[in-house]
Amino acid sequence: MADSEEMMGVLKARAERRNDRREFFLAAMGAAAVGAGAFAFADAASAQTVTDADILNFALNLEYLEANFYSFAANGTALDSSVTSGTVGTAGAATGGRKVSFTDPVVAQYAKEIAADELAHVKFLRGALGTATVAQPAIDVGVSATGAFSAAAQAAGVVAAGAAFDPYASDEAFLLGAFIFEDVGVTAYKGAASLLSSKTFLEAAAGILAVEAYHAATVRNALYRKGIATPSLNLIQNAGKISDARDSLDGTADLDQGIAAVATGIGTASNIAPGDTSGLAFGRSTGQVLNIVYLNRASATMGGFFPAGVNGNIKTSVAN
Repeated sequence: MADSEEMMGVLKARAERRNDRREFFLAAMGAAAVGAGAFAFADAASAQTVTDADILNFALNLEYLEANFYSFAANGTALDSSVTSGTVGTAGAATGGRKVSFTDPVVAQYAKEIAADELAHVKFLRGALGTATVAQPAIDVGVSATGAFSAAAQAAGVVAAGAAFDPYASDEAFLLGAFIFEDVGVTAYKGAASLLSSKTFLEAAAGILAVEAYHAATVRNALYRKGIATPSLNLIQNAGKISDARDSLDGTADLDQGIAAVATGIGTASNIAPGDTSGLAFGRSTGQVLNIVYLNRASATMGGFFPAGVNGNIKTSVAN
């Protein structure tokens, strides 16, 4: 009973905070800005002249990251070199991952499906880019106490300062590791849409965005379900901490959302699909996305999950 009462108190507090975020988001954007997607690209990276190839290569860097993480988790291997070579940028390896010994067969199936989808995204973008394809950069998906996953978890307060976070240690750790990436991928594609000039590429990006949103919802739902079933795991609270940490990196607006229940016009409900009061998702600029994957709120060209930076013309995070 004590655990249930504590959980309800946590959920109520988080719900009030998330409701405030949604109201802020709608007020800040305004109806016209939401319709035009005006939020998404308001930094120096987007002010430069960028081509469709630049945007697709930026997306490919993110797909390399996600695809390697899920490939390690589901299969125990990094991506094959046949899908990581390129003519642009410095090639690097994805290091540190390993196969998860899943105990929940449903989560294991999720991991395999997402791994297959992310590999397909890599292949699709590489095919669209042709000779302009960026090589996979160096990627850190390891488990050391000084690695990217641990740095992210330490900053969020999921683990103590100096402690290691291993996203391959359990089903629940895997889901939290996936949560770090998935919402970022959705907001990155939402933000990138306004920069694409080709309707063909825009349609393709919309298709990838939809699949990434399915992935994000799957991860959020699994975390929420397990968090409600076993409150002692603190999954709902830890997802909220990760969400807050992302918000601390990408600017002053408090837009990111965890998975805790929220108050709606028809009662309290789960928060599997984060959005504003109109049910719209928000986008991030390229610079903001890099703030998160570099784990740095300052202007930087490398760090975090990309220790040598991403490849291509869009590579600098924004100063927040």
